[in-house]
Amino acid sequence: MSIDREIIKEVGNLKSSFKSYPIRDLVKHAQEFGEYLNSQRLQTNQIRKFLDAINRLKVTVTQERDFSKIETEIVLLQPKLAYAAARQNAAKPLSNVMSKAIDRVEDLEDFDRLVQFIEAIVAYHKAAGGK
Repeated sequence: MSIDREIIKEVGNLKSSFKSYPIRDLVKHAQEFGEYLNSQRLQTNQIRKFLDAINRLKVTVTQERDFSKIETEIVLLQPKLAYAAARQNAAKPLSNVMSKAIDRVEDLEDFDRLVQFIEAIVAYHKAAGGK
């Protein structure tokens, strides 16, 4: 099974929301996924665009600690991911995985776990030689 499908399955089988993703599994999957995205020739700037959007939301939520202020914006990341995937085939696995993860984000703790996940993916993608 490919790593993107494995992650999608894992996220779909979480007992509750995204915060229940065991951190060791998250890091392991992020490493494998970052390396996979590099092998698919996904450019770092495609992942960074998504991370930048997440970081803007992170600033908002840090100031207010109110999930309802960012919930709409989190969900609206899914069409942005779909657009990136339509423009660059190598972005499809990222779009599929992150869309599934976004579906499981229900509160601030979930959002924090989502941030950890995308940051780890970017780090491992870069470590694998991503440009």
